[in-house]
Amino acid sequence: MNKTLRVTVAALAMTAVSLLVPLTIQAQDPVGLVPTDADAAAIKAPGYSPYAGRSFPTQVFWGDTHVHTNNSLDARGFGVIIGPEEAFRFARGEEVMSSGGEPFKLRRPLDWLVVADHSDGMGAMKEIIAGNPRLLADPTVRGWHNAFKAGGEEAFAATMEVINAFALGNTPEVVLDVDFQQTVWDEYIEIAERFNDPGRFTAMIGYEWTSTEDGNNLHRNVLYRDDGDVARRMVPYTTAESFNPEELWKWMARYEEATGGRVLTLAHNGNMSNGIMFPVETNPATGQPLTGDYAAQRARWEPLYEVTQIKGDGETHPMLSPTDEFADFETLQLGNLNLTVVKEDWMLQYEYARQALKDGLKMEGDLGTNPYK
Repeated sequence: MNKTLRVTVAALAMTAVSLLVPLTIQAQDPVGLVPTDADAAAIKAPGYSPYAGRSFPTQVFWGDTHVHTNNSLDARGFGVIIGPEEAFRFARGEEVMSSGGEPFKLRRPLDWLVVADHSDGMGAMKEIIAGNPRLLADPTVRGWHNAFKAGGEEAFAATMEVINAFALGNTPEVVLDVDFQQTVWDEYIEIAERFNDPGRFTAMIGYEWTSTEDGNNLHRNVLYRDDGDVARRMVPYTTAESFNPEELWKWMARYEEATGGRVLTLAHNGNMSNGIMFPVETNPATGQPLTGDYAAQRARWEPLYEVTQIKGDGETHPMLSPTDEFADFETLQLGNLNLTVVKEDWMLQYEYARQALKDGLKMEGDLGTNPYK
């Protein structure tokens, strides 16, 4: 029987008995009743509204931090022809025509979206395919253009050649021209600002920094908290300047100092980093021991991690979580991003977020900061 019900029944029973017994007996405390001077906190019933008194946010806003359009080398090279405008329209719930000519529409509109096209060659691929005279003045770029026009295997080979050129640092200078980058960045920001509707839909400005040195994935998406007037003051950071994430963090610090803006970054697909996404003892960029400054800077600039996406889940792995029946969800463990080096078992512990959370606790004791909190 419910405790409250027992107390109530006891109270009713004693009330009935009191009609038949002398008054002196009524003066005694009935068995089962709580004295009126008891600690109120001990018997306080739950409030009528479970949300009363809460101050923390509970409303979830759904969005996507990682959408590519025809401004990205890989997306455009593999046939994506829709641009940032169509991406924002789709996210807001509008019907859009896909690259394959099919109409598509979300069942429920998103609340926010980041079109995070690759900063390396942002907008270049679509201009190469379109035959931009400024870019085709370079013989290498002109060869890519001709291959795309030919189509088929030639076009596919050209796409991979362009992607590898950026990954290996062999990109033609004309594609890295700052004026060209600024033009593309300004166009992208104008579109994001046009679709941003405060209180209804957030078109967040961002890009992807695509570090793939030696084929190892250390990609980061950079998200801005700023509007276009601030964000356009510096073009995105590229791997033409550095493959080292620490240099990206320094660029972010320079951006905030120069503009008064705010940015953060989140990495993804450690499963294709071949053991260097979440280092524990050695800095993979320098070969030297990790320092307290590395831990502090990573914690400062990377508060988030993209834990799952189409190129494999990044939470954990069956070898790292053998008792977790869901640890084999969307596991992809072939090798690094361009599959030039196959996966080895020792790499796994430095590739997944759940293990990084545990390692970070130990690192906090050694370095003063948990870089993976």
